[in-house]
Amino acid sequence: MPKALVCAFLLAATATAQPTIEDLLETKTLAALEAFDRNFDGAIGLAAIDLTTGRAFSYHGHTVFAQASSIKIPILMRAFQAAAEGRFSLDDQLTLTAKDTVGGSGQLQRQLTEGPVTLTVHDLLTAMIRDSDNVATNRIIALVEMASVNRMLDELGFLNTRLRRIMIDPGAAQRNLENVSTPLEMARLVRLLHNGTFLSPRASGDMLAIMTLVDAEMRKAIPDDIRVASKPGGVPGVHCETGIVYLRHRPFALSVMSAAVAPTAGNPVGPLTAIVLRHFQRLASINDAGHRVR
Repeated sequence: MPKALVCAFLLAATATAQPTIEDLLETKTLAALEAFDRNFDGAIGLAAIDLTTGRAFSYHGHTVFAQASSIKIPILMRAFQAAAEGRFSLDDQLTLTAKDTVGGSGQLQRQLTEGPVTLTVHDLLTAMIRDSDNVATNRIIALVEMASVNRMLDELGFLNTRLRRIMIDPGAAQRNLENVSTPLEMARLVRLLHNGTFLSPRASGDMLAIMTLVDAEMRKAIPDDIRVASKPGGVPGVHCETGIVYLRHRPFALSVMSAAVAPTAGNPVGPLTAIVLRHFQRLASINDAGHRVR
């Protein structure tokens, strides 16, 4: 090959290998996550997906973490799917009695002390997500069946996301029986809802509308004028949350997880959400060459 052509080829290869402005900003964001991790007394993982471009980045994104109540997102999805299959209607009414009582979060356990409670399936799903109600969750798991949730996850390709037990099972932790997932899988799961590709745009939108009723750590870390649809989870030593942040010009899916967290360490979801928000706010304000246009 003539020397001039070799030089041109090498220059072209060098040019294509250079990082973009977004690459450089992403490197800084990952460094900020690493700096937070160094000073945090516990293990953390995170995944974010740019819903404008589809680009994703993660920090320990493939690590399997306990999900606590964040596992209620795939339970919600399976319930909508089963309703679409005609197995039941979201308007069907179900009656709960004292035997359905279970501890943990939610208001239904108190209401059941006063007598039976009748709610629609949609009402139960709303309580499951908005209030993280464990009575509602267990009734929905019984309705759709645990194995069917995991079959749906298999069919969608989420092989590390598993519903293994009901709420609340005191002995489950001792048996290492946790509901689990990874940051990347949970972020990809809610991306399906954002894209409207799970069941239908209407069904996906209905599920996200329920998730916008949640007021948790992501919501607190995001300015009030930005909509958030999320589901948190927490058990001793575990804090996590997965959702969509509807940042103008740059909406993103985010999944934050932590485990083995010291009692004095606090919940890392808010601070980590703030780090990722700053990254996407910067991207939302610039063009591809880094010129601030907004």
